[in-house]
Amino acid sequence: MADGLWWVPSLVVAGVAVTAFVGAVLGFRRLGAKREQSALAAARPTEVQAKSLIVQADTAVREAVAEVAFAEAQFDEATARIARDAVDAAQRWLREAFLLQQRLDDAAPDTAAERRTWSARIIDLCEQALRTLDRADAELSARRRAEHGASVEAPALQARARELAMRRREAAGALERLARGFAASALGGAQGALARADAALAAADERLADAAAGLARAHPVAAATEAAAESLDRAARALAEAEGVEAELGAAAADEAELARRLEADVAAARLERDATDDSDAGAALATAVADAAGVLGSRRDRTADPFAGRDRLRVTLDRLDAARASTRAAQSRLDGARGALGGALAIAESQLRAANAAIAHGGPRVGADARTRLAEAERQLLIARQEPDPVAALDAARRATSRASDAEALAAYDAMVR
Repeated sequence: MADGLWWVPSLVVAGVAVTAFVGAVLGFRRLGAKREQSALAAARPTEVQAKSLIVQADTAVREAVAEVAFAEAQFDEATARIARDAVDAAQRWLREAFLLQQRLDDAAPDTAAERRTWSARIIDLCEQALRTLDRADAELSARRRAEHGASVEAPALQARARELAMRRREAAGALERLARGFAASALGGAQGALARADAALAAADERLADAAAGLARAHPVAAATEAAAESLDRAARALAEAEGVEAELGAAAADEAELARRLEADVAAARLERDATDDSDAGAALATAVADAAGVLGSRRDRTADPFAGRDRLRVTLDRLDAARASTRAAQSRLDGARGALGGALAIAESQLRAANAAIAHGGPRVGADARTRLAEAERQLLIARQEPDPVAALDAARRATSRASDAEALAAYDAMVR
């Protein structure tokens, strides 16, 4: 009997093992289901937020559709297109959000990961739609504020245009008065500024007329008033330039008188320098500059008044006279320096000639022709240095004499040593 029940222990062990395995599987399943339920519960706040944003975005889109109709009636096509494009984009994103929300709400079971992903995508789509609609609404609001400001600003711009037109007439009268005392060239810049002011005022009047017509028909006028304001600014700058010419003429006339006094004093000093210089070329150049400056001073009374041109002409003449005087002073300085150095250079040359003569005499017939030729050239250069009236040329000749005599001495010493 005992031998017939040998399999019972094995069966018991197998049963225990199977029971343990089944228990483990069921335990893991219950644990996985519990974790999934926890994940689903954690995702519910995100799903609630997604549903709330869908409601906000859908409401905003519906309001924006009505806003587009208002914009098309109030503004031009380009402005209305801003709102229309924003609504189209928001509607595309909202349709995708509705499809994802439908997946969340249908009877098909979804994993927690899928529901988190879809909810996050819904939130992103709705927030993007809301931001786009907010930007479009801000642009439309800014345009409405600009239009409101333009309707308020238009009368002020009209008043400013009338004020600038009066200033233009006064500036033209002032230029006519100045034309009786000054040359046309002196008033050319102011006349050009007045012409620019006329063009700017005409452009402003045209744009203000457009704005008035737009206001009468309840059309947008911000662009017209902005252009009118810019034209009026240009007119104001041009008129300020034309109005300032009288003060500029006065300053230029004062500068011209001061430059004329300076030039007269410089001409007198230059004449003394011309007479005192020993350099004929520099003296001739300075004499030419003095004559030109005197001619400019003499012709001032013969010209029609143009302080700008007269001032510039005197400045150029002063610069040229200063350059000629500087050249004369430099030439005279070279001559004075040469005179001061000539005595010493002659003494050195004479001493070197005596040394060369002594070397040749000491060598006697052993000294060749080269040394004797150098000595003869040194004597010739020394003679030139003594007879040359130009101190610079005389100094150069004395230095050449010293060099040739030094060569002669060296050659004589060499010949006496090797022969």
